[in-house]
Amino acid sequence: MLCKDLADKCVLITGGSRGIGRETARQFHELGSKVAINYNNAAAQAKELKDELGSGAEIFKADVSRRDEVNALVGQVLDKFGRIDVLVNNAGIVDGMRFDEFTESKFEKLWGINFMGTIYPTLEVLKGMKAQKAGSIINISSNLGIGGASNGATYYGVTKTAVVTLAKRIAYELGDYGIRANAIAPGWIRTDMTTLGRTKSELEKSEASIKSKNALHMVGEPVHIAKLACFLASDDAALITGQLIVADGGRFDYLSHAL
Repeated sequence: MLCKDLADKCVLITGGSRGIGRETARQFHELGSKVAINYNNAAAQAKELKDELGSGAEIFKADVSRRDEVNALVGQVLDKFGRIDVLVNNAGIVDGMRFDEFTESKFEKLWGINFMGTIYPTLEVLKGMKAQKAGSIINISSNLGIGGASNGATYYGVTKTAVVTLAKRIAYELGDYGIRANAIAPGWIRTDMTTLGRTKSELEKSEASIKSKNALHMVGEPVHIAKLACFLASDDAALITGQLIVADGGRFDYLSHAL
């Protein structure tokens, strides 16, 4: 069985109450991992997920863009589970801000959650991972961070490019400690982030467009990304670090290249 070594590992998932993070918590838990589920505003969804998973799952509130809250979060997880073996930096927001609509306040919020919200948890878990001489860090990026064509995604894409570069750089710097770091770039995934506020007709039109732009003619589901995260965290991926894996069905519409 793949990923069998994840049993009894402790996995911290930021933004774990909804969407990709929620399904990632489910998949790790199914493999026997202890899951620490971070949330900020979605308290009801977080509690619902904890109740669903039961033993081995705990929820922790923190705004990942605030270093003091992240440090407290990691301390609480360590108090509960004793160690952190895997960090999935999943927390993120979208903002349809076009390039010429730039405002400092909107960008600072986007950068704070998407990038600094990756930096802060990574810095804090490294202390334990270095001592353990082992660990896996997985940054959830986006295909919009590597050139995906989409209106209103320039600044979002910049933040998601940054988390890819971060994974590559820390993989280089931390390899001597047995710590691996990788990034996943999902394409369009069917979550509340992509479907909220759309009518059935609007959603069908969007999904038809997505299917027409990828080689597999598929719409992604959270489980596709969650299972990939489990693989990257496991010993089955022991030789994989510093890599970006794009999971978007083979999109054609890139600004810099096509399949």
